[in-house]
Amino acid sequence: MPSPTPAHARISIIGAGPGGLTCARILQRLGTAVTVYDRDDGPHTRDQGGTLDLHADNGQIALREAGLLDDFFRLARPEGQEMRRYTAAGALTGHHVPEPDELFKPEIDRGVLRDLLLDSLEPGTVRWGHTLERVGGPDDGPRQLHFTDGTTVETDLVIGADGAYSRVRPAVSSAVPAYTGVSFLEAWFSGVDDRHRDIAELVGRGSAHAADGERAMFAQRNGGDHIRTYLIQRVPADWTGARGPAGTDTDGIRTLLLERYAHWAPGLRRMITDNDGPYVHRPIHALPVPHTWAHNPTVTLLGDAAHLMPPLGVGVNLAMLDAGDLALSLANAATVADAVRAYEKTMLPRSVETARMLEGRAEDLLSVEGDDSGPDGPGR
Repeated sequence: MPSPTPAHARISIIGAGPGGLTCARILQRLGTAVTVYDRDDGPHTRDQGGTLDLHADNGQIALREAGLLDDFFRLARPEGQEMRRYTAAGALTGHHVPEPDELFKPEIDRGVLRDLLLDSLEPGTVRWGHTLERVGGPDDGPRQLHFTDGTTVETDLVIGADGAYSRVRPAVSSAVPAYTGVSFLEAWFSGVDDRHRDIAELVGRGSAHAADGERAMFAQRNGGDHIRTYLIQRVPADWTGARGPAGTDTDGIRTLLLERYAHWAPGLRRMITDNDGPYVHRPIHALPVPHTWAHNPTVTLLGDAAHLMPPLGVGVNLAMLDAGDLALSLANAATVADAVRAYEKTMLPRSVETARMLEGRAEDLLSVEGDDSGPDGPGR
């Protein structure tokens, strides 16, 4: 069938993460109707993960197009750009303190960013409790969205913003994420300025990183007097074994960690012994490089669905930049097919170039040298 004009198309975004919501916001701001479908039962069904740094040369560009940049700066934490680097023995070897007017990559909690984007949308834009099973229908449309509850929706464009294990991706690509060989264990600390003062002083107002070449720790100050720490190791994906891949045997996993970090300074080892609640196991996966697909006039991808990479500070920023580029393409093209082609002409080379730069670099997080960028807080 002929490709419709974007103004008259039924546009469906799968996934109400930062990328999907940014795309929806910019589309609505430009007068284009859109519906977002998300598997969560509501906006606060689950924890949204840690903190993000949104960069001036990508994530902030998208927020400017969304008309939300001033609101972002009002909610963000510029002091979160502070970065400390330690040796495994606990010696401070590097300390970046941001200037008072430094705004290149201020931090914002994922939940706060999501609420900012959700509140900017027209009521009813997001349809909660819709878990996509598959995309059906012919390549030239219309497409059918098949949800796990047995319902279907007909649409003219499917935008996969549904992350690493996208249900939209198989409509254009057979690629699946592969384990990088590096895993994170996430640990939480609450009420840190009273209950975990030593850890709060070690981390400061931003982030702290320590590594010995085989294992690492990365701790980030979040809003609300919280710190999240990521214990990073080169291990098999199922290294916790009988102790449970989701970290259900907290004491057993802690014993393993204390053995692996036995030679680390006592102050750093408190990141292992003092956390509130269980660990969260997060093996790091990435899509093959390069990841591209043949143009499809009715389906496209953005963010991790399109280019899942190691968490080295680019994931959410690229997703939001993708979202802005796609929304602007839809606003300026004569047909949906033309918009998708124009968007992918920009997005695919950019994502391939970045993915090649980061390929195999999950292990950089274990490096004693490292840099001051730190990892993305997982929880995509």
